[in-house]
Amino acid sequence: MTRPDVLALLAKAVSFPTVSAASNLGMIAWLEELLAPRGFACTRLASADGAKCGLVARLGPNVEGGLLLAAHTDVVPAEGQSWASDPFVMSQRGTRLFGRGTADMKGFLACALAAALDAAEAPRTRPLTLVFSYDEEVGCTGVRDMLPRLAPLLGKPALCLVGEPTLLTPATGHKGKVVYEMLAQGAPGHSAMAPLYCNALHIAADAVSIIRNAQARLRQSGARDTDYQVPYSTLHVGALSGGGPVNLVPHAARLVFECRHLPGDDVDAIIAGIESEVGEAVAALKHPAAGVTFNRLNAYPGFAIAAHSPAVQAVAQSTGSNSTLKVDYGTEAGYYASLGIATVVCGPGSMAQGHQPDEFIELEQLQLGEAWLSRLIAQFA
Repeated sequence: MTRPDVLALLAKAVSFPTVSAASNLGMIAWLEELLAPRGFACTRLASADGAKCGLVARLGPNVEGGLLLAAHTDVVPAEGQSWASDPFVMSQRGTRLFGRGTADMKGFLACALAAALDAAEAPRTRPLTLVFSYDEEVGCTGVRDMLPRLAPLLGKPALCLVGEPTLLTPATGHKGKVVYEMLAQGAPGHSAMAPLYCNALHIAADAVSIIRNAQARLRQSGARDTDYQVPYSTLHVGALSGGGPVNLVPHAARLVFECRHLPGDDVDAIIAGIESEVGEAVAALKHPAAGVTFNRLNAYPGFAIAAHSPAVQAVAQSTGSNSTLKVDYGTEAGYYASLGIATVVCGPGSMAQGHQPDEFIELEQLQLGEAWLSRLIAQFA
């Protein structure tokens, strides 16, 4: 039977519409109100504009070791999706709890809160730390900005759990990601004399072909890891814009693309190769106005930990899992691992329901998740 307090915590967490475009300050205030009176030392880490903030809540002595539980507070938008109920009011239908973020990842957050509040009732010999970030859903930018201030607050935990939904199976890796925009410059003119001018959309279309060819090479001869559903590095064009009236030659275009890369592929070399080929295509036009500019918009690191490592084995033993996996989506784990902390991705629920209309988590997953975190806190903190 799922504990009523876990359900209440999840319902309250879902009620905050913390889509990445909105502020999360109301939710952070609620978390502080829960944790500070129980003895947690709470520290806010505000975004540059002050509209959002992360929170570090630490319980116990200032010594090495202990447990770090990491969650993000933001969720993807529900706008434009067809929901059977209000996405920001948790509802139960059968054994499922529906609401935006129930799977990704407020289910873990509710389990972590319940277990942490229980832990506060007893003296701690090792620290228990909870970190709540912002803007994970837009490329893990929140924890990246928090990192310089976050590192001194964390110390050296023995284990960091990033609670993305994995059905409580330890995840040992994911690909890194970089996002680029390409701005194409042409020369405008009347379409009746189009060959005399330079069409920026044509330049962008050539770049799309070059990116697709690079993807084909990665699929054919790039690094491979069959633990992933897509076992090679991927290139993807996500946006292409430019032009206007059909009788005008467009002078500007914008293309946005990403590379999700395995550790065995040099992502800088992949991007440099694309830039070089596009540059050659532009030079071949022999038009003085033709040009392109590449700008890096975002990136987050990949993540990998050995399946036989003590941290992974401890998590597997605590969940009763006989296997590990690697996830195709990105997480904040690479940032925590960069601090020298043994990090594992594991949490209740399934990402198959994340980002979907009528997102849900099974009651059993909440029950198992809260009991699992209580055991880990007892073991590590």
